[in-house]
Amino acid sequence: MTTRTRPGIKGRGSTGYLPGRFAVTTADAVDDGWHDADTEGDPSSSPQTELHEEVARSVITRNSSPDIPFEQSLNPYRGCEHGCSYCFARPSHAYLDLSPGLDFETRIFAKTNAPQILRQELSKRGYQPSPISLGINTDAYQPTERKLQLTRRILEVLAETKHPVSLITKNALIERDLDLLAPMARENLVHVYLSITTLDNGLSSRLEPRASAPHSRLKTVARLSEAGVPVGVMFAPVIPWVNDHELEAVLEASRDAGATAAGYVLLRLPHEVAPLFRDWLQTHLPDRAAHVMSTVQQLRGGRDYDSRFGTRLRGEGVYADLLARRFALALKRFGFEGRRHPPFDCTRFVPPRAASPQGELF
Repeated sequence: MTTRTRPGIKGRGSTGYLPGRFAVTTADAVDDGWHDADTEGDPSSSPQTELHEEVARSVITRNSSPDIPFEQSLNPYRGCEHGCSYCFARPSHAYLDLSPGLDFETRIFAKTNAPQILRQELSKRGYQPSPISLGINTDAYQPTERKLQLTRRILEVLAETKHPVSLITKNALIERDLDLLAPMARENLVHVYLSITTLDNGLSSRLEPRASAPHSRLKTVARLSEAGVPVGVMFAPVIPWVNDHELEAVLEASRDAGATAAGYVLLRLPHEVAPLFRDWLQTHLPDRAAHVMSTVQQLRGGRDYDSRFGTRLRGEGVYADLLARRFALALKRFGFEGRRHPPFDCTRFVPPRAASPQGELF
């Protein structure tokens, strides 16, 4: 399975339409001499974002993975316009018979009835509240959220029912919802993490082209902290020989901005993400592409990815051990060691009121 190699596309993390692993048919570009793809309308030269409505039958996903610290999650969107080249969720578009490459970041599916379905699920007899992680697979504050406000309406349901929620995002748009998050924080109902991969704006614009710039994310950390919202930072993913040297700098800058917790996750390359990321390396960092992937394979038992619980998030081997030690020392050096966000309070939960018969508009 290969993808066409091309120069980087401004504002996009992928360079082509890599077929999904379930694809029955694939298409290859052929130069017949009639057109110049660089100047005469090659659709992948400047792909536009398409937004599709998805009517969900359920929205809360239960998790039983032993290395994931939450039991429930909710994703208002499928696909993500941030376009992060390394995103572990890209393979999910293959289930839609779409490309985990450009389709994942240009064909976005919005679960427009998610707030209503959430209300129904929370009102079920016997429901036991536990924190819901919002936007784990695809960012709940990606650009289309500015218009649709699905995440905000979900937060309104959670605030009304006093249901605990955690969020992780790369987008400063989360500041829009401080009027909801700050009161929830006072009742120990919310934790927020900002994912900060690098402090280098140039690298960020290539790795995660439509996410907020690193300095904007740090400002968001500060504003959340000032509002009393427990906020941490995830240095994720750690990419050998690309951003790993920034670990200490990211934690120090985050501490200075007001973050009170920190974590990290190693680069994960499941299914189609591996060839897509290899293509990204060849496009943007060809001089070190082989070295990066050689180290990744050392961390993954000689493969591009190892999905085993316990190792998939941190890897194994000499590099993984050194990284873990560096992180532990950085936690101590910058005052994160031993600090924890206040525990969630699930005792405040009250079942939701009946949904309005007027419904929601797309």
